[in-house]
Amino acid sequence: MQTSLEKQSNSCLRMQGDYAGKVHQMQTQTTANKVLGSKFIFSGTQTRSLIFFILERAGSTMLGRVSTFLQRCSLPAFHRCWLHDSLFQVHPSVSEALAENKPVVALESTIITHGMPYPQNLSTAQEVEAIVRAHGATPATVGVLRGRVHVGLSQEQLHFLSCSRASLKVSRRDVPYAVSKGLSGGTTVSGTMIAAHRASIPVFVTGGIGGVHRDGENSMDVSADLTELGRTPVAVVSAGVKSILDIGRTLEFLETQGVCVATFGKSRDFPAFFSPQSGFTSPYNVTDAEEAAELIEAMLTLGLQSGVLLAVPIPEEHAAAGQLTQEAIRAAVAEASEKGIRGRDVTPFILQRVSELTQGQSLQATPDMALIRNNARVGSQIARALSELRRRKRSESPPPRGEKTPPPRKEKTPPTPTKAVVIGGINVDFVAKGKTEKLLFGQTNPGSVCQAYGGVGRNIADCLTRLGERPLLISAVGADSQGDIVLSHCGHMNTCGIARMREQRTATYCVVITGSGELSLGLGDMDIHQRITAQYVAQFEEQLSSASLVCVDGNIPVATIDYVCSLSRKHALPVWYEPTDTDKASKPFMSDSWKNLSYTSPNLAELCAMNRALGLSTPAVLPSDPDEVLDCAATLSRPLLEHLQCVVVTLGPLGVLVCGEHEDGMVRLAPRRNGRTGRLCAVHYPAIPLNPADIVNVSGAGDSLAGGLMAGVLRGLRTDDSVRLGLLAARRSLASRHPVAPSLSSDTVNLARVRSQAWPRPSCRWMEELGQ
Repeated sequence: MQTSLEKQSNSCLRMQGDYAGKVHQMQTQTTANKVLGSKFIFSGTQTRSLIFFILERAGSTMLGRVSTFLQRCSLPAFHRCWLHDSLFQVHPSVSEALAENKPVVALESTIITHGMPYPQNLSTAQEVEAIVRAHGATPATVGVLRGRVHVGLSQEQLHFLSCSRASLKVSRRDVPYAVSKGLSGGTTVSGTMIAAHRASIPVFVTGGIGGVHRDGENSMDVSADLTELGRTPVAVVSAGVKSILDIGRTLEFLETQGVCVATFGKSRDFPAFFSPQSGFTSPYNVTDAEEAAELIEAMLTLGLQSGVLLAVPIPEEHAAAGQLTQEAIRAAVAEASEKGIRGRDVTPFILQRVSELTQGQSLQATPDMALIRNNARVGSQIARALSELRRRKRSESPPPRGEKTPPPRKEKTPPTPTKAVVIGGINVDFVAKGKTEKLLFGQTNPGSVCQAYGGVGRNIADCLTRLGERPLLISAVGADSQGDIVLSHCGHMNTCGIARMREQRTATYCVVITGSGELSLGLGDMDIHQRITAQYVAQFEEQLSSASLVCVDGNIPVATIDYVCSLSRKHALPVWYEPTDTDKASKPFMSDSWKNLSYTSPNLAELCAMNRALGLSTPAVLPSDPDEVLDCAATLSRPLLEHLQCVVVTLGPLGVLVCGEHEDGMVRLAPRRNGRTGRLCAVHYPAIPLNPADIVNVSGAGDSLAGGLMAGVLRGLRTDDSVRLGLLAARRSLASRHPVAPSLSSDTVNLARVRSQAWPRPSCRWMEELGQ
């Protein structure tokens, strides 16, 4: 039974008060980089800031309990806070559709906040979403709610926006302010394009775009929609431009911005919103959804970083109804000219006069709703055609020409079953080590420089291979000399899943460390990692679905991680997430994908980033006291254990904290099929002491630690043995000039060595006792 409009209105007003406790979480903004002593790896697409190598003064005594620390930083022990602090959130239905390469259509929300009154705005938004669903696509309405950008809104969130009395109109210019002030608003075309592109949604449907306003050559009143189309690779499906604007100058401006404009249909006439003809023509036309999809795919594959405008004429059966408004617009424009109205006053005057001339009918349902419905239908068909085109391209596997979904390399996968699959980055590393404790910037410092071959995914696969496993590595390198060299260096590994990409550079990473091994600076050129797409990885679905363990690193795109997590849900597949650095740690937490992970191995800074992505409080400053570090790590791990089997927190000189279900004095590594039965605990394994002077290369020791642990999981070893296998592998790699020591093998790092070494006794913390 539907509620009355009065009840709906009251419900909406109540919702404004309690909405903050109900929004869904997604991504977090992170700023710190890796703790070198915790992960030993630093990579990414941005220049790294100076970061610290080792948690200072890791004393030998354990001083005090974490309760004091928690009170000081206002960090709750283990209670889940549903007020999410992340800035960018994708609805689970949208994230799942993207991960499975299903069609998704982005929708703006200014029609809700500024286009129509309540409740017409709400019913219109719901109707448009229903049209998108009816045509086989997933709607993703974009809006800003209490300082967070949402891609895909729940019914509660749609109600909230439709009832909000103080909503902003959020364009690119307004996004930082709305977020910083915790405000709500409807996104314009430019604001929606930004969010759609970030979520990897290529098709966006709107009513009409903004343009160059009349007398814009004097007022400089040009819509941000046009500049956004020139720098954001999204296809915008609209009914063209309203004739209250200067359509001719708008098309000229779009040409200057490098925007491909095409009319949808057999004619090249550029529509003027309520009229199928504006008196101007588009440079091109696409006759149907399939042609439009091919145009969009070409735009995305070329990587031009500019959008496509698809202008859809009003359906003929509604053109006559729109003619009344069109004639009123012409009359209002002429009147504005006669009265000498100029600049920013022109558009408000025209809108007011059109409303008066049509007796308020200009914004009524007949022409306006016909346009909106038609655009939603056409946009959904285009999104479906684009999804089918990509699926067809994957199945046909054409020769690589720099496209985003390259075919696998020519080598055949070995017939033996694949126990492990690693999906992640490959880098060529340049390691520069100074001879002094401090390096002086702006001048030459004495030191040594060596070249090595790294990348988180490559390092983990290398370590597993040297320890006797043979994982399939899925990655990408350029069709360049560096790619040739790195593949030759990886000849001992199963590289059948590595794509060679033309017109792409193999990822490179340069790290500068001091004489004591402390990181001074890191630079990374990692753009090729974004080409490890879900579409490419899907070619190996058979190997993934039957693997005993899959590892993904944080270098790969969010959609690829989501796809692997969807396989995990379908096939009960154990997935290990290696977060890489704090900038990327939150990627699985941009949706509910993280709930399908089994393991993760963050350092303390990355663990904070994961908690922030879940909307949980985190300390403003990381603790330095050893006992507080351990209790803080356990506290921050607890929310993840709602769904993960195990959280391995790497703590550099303090060692490793393994958090999960208690079993026989240890943490159980093997997932239970029937759910958790034991208490949750955190077991601390101290690190192997190492003289800083013996540290040669820090870039792969953390990956060696993770690889050793994974080898133990694959072999079904006890947790103690698995952790210590990883610690031995990490120590050996620290002393090598290579990220993963070539001397690492099942002979040099084996159970006999693990069990013969005198290890410090591990200590156990019970989760429920922390903070008391």
